[in-house]
Amino acid sequence: MRLDKLLSVSAVATRKETARAVRAGQITVNGAVAKRADMAVDPEKDSVCFCGNAVFYKPYRYVLLNKPDGYVSATEDGREPTVLELLPPLYTGLGLFPCGRLDKHTLGLMLLTNNGELSHRLLSPRRHVSKRYAFRVKFPLSDTDCDRFRDGVTLEDGYETKPADIELAEDKRSGVITLVEGKYHQIKRMMEALHNQITYLERISFGPLALPDDLPRGAWRELTEQEEQMLLAAAE
Repeated sequence: MRLDKLLSVSAVATRKETARAVRAGQITVNGAVAKRADMAVDPEKDSVCFCGNAVFYKPYRYVLLNKPDGYVSATEDGREPTVLELLPPLYTGLGLFPCGRLDKHTLGLMLLTNNGELSHRLLSPRRHVSKRYAFRVKFPLSDTDCDRFRDGVTLEDGYETKPADIELAEDKRSGVITLVEGKYHQIKRMMEALHNQITYLERISFGPLALPDDLPRGAWRELTEQEEQMLLAAAE
């Protein structure tokens, strides 16, 4: 792998920044100052330092994002801002994409990754990876409504959803919904089948990941090593 590509995919420096750092003698490979930005390096064996800091190569990246209102869950869109636009330029070239979608006006936890196989496993209904959402609806929900929700609901197109858990708050208009599948606008359509309307929706967990209390809306961070391991285990 080229040195400049290693630093790029490690979200350390762009290729132009790598070239400048090489000219300034700020990059070392196995203790020796790098002479060329395109020199070959082995990310598994060679020790690379950028401005005195060790570079750790990771083939896959996992970013936890607190999605704000008005952003679409896509890598690009000609009309609306995408969740990838919330990341700095160094991350936009890593091949990240949303693992599952949140509607434009749905808030909360979103996982971005470049690991396609893991994403496929996490989203497969056969693996029953749960997703929890805080919600509010326009009209109070009855016990009968909740029972129908837990049994699975027939949507307007005839699709029968899998059973979904619902925990109702005292006001009967808010609570937490847990899904193990993720059809298009599913919660909104399930509520419409009950002649109700979602007025607020926020994903608060995805499998073993929970939305951190200290992560502001629109902010992001990479997963910790422990969170990565929990995520990999959930996909097995």
